[in-house]
Amino acid sequence: MKSHLGKIHIYTGPGQGKTQAALGLALRALGRGYKVCVIQFMKGKLSGENLIAKKLAPDYKIYQFGKPGFIKKGEGTMQDKKLAKQGLDFAKKILQEKKIDLLILDEVNVALDFGLLKLQDVIEFLKRDRTGVEIILTGRAAHRKVCELADLVTYMKNAKHYFKKGIGAREGIEF
Repeated sequence: MKSHLGKIHIYTGPGQGKTQAALGLALRALGRGYKVCVIQFMKGKLSGENLIAKKLAPDYKIYQFGKPGFIKKGEGTMQDKKLAKQGLDFAKKILQEKKIDLLILDEVNVALDFGLLKLQDVIEFLKRDRTGVEIILTGRAAHRKVCELADLVTYMKNAKHYFKKGIGAREGIEF
């Protein structure tokens, strides 16, 4: 166990790059021989971070707890809530096992903001013993109480973005 680990990082805000920042840290950790687990909330579509998993296994594992497609705020279904809860329960199991060094909860802030997860459940998760495991939470609209528990909060804001010129998400860049 790496006793210097155990901090909570949050990458939030309306700008692009939250998941990318978390995956960049994952790449750095993998380079140092750390074991990484990514749990994606509200995502059920293949992307670059999923496709690389086989090449980086067994030290990099990724799990999705979401359906393909987008959910609008206030339109989450019971199935969406069930999948989000399964994702958080899985994160609890992974954290308890202490077999990884870095745990990324991708888009968990959005799942919380959309009402798919309960604030108290996320807070209780973050208060668990995380000695030896660094935790990263990504997604827009991180809750103030979650940010208060964090050791590092980075707020992403776009100064300029090509989306405004009508350029959509590109394979290998945004997904």
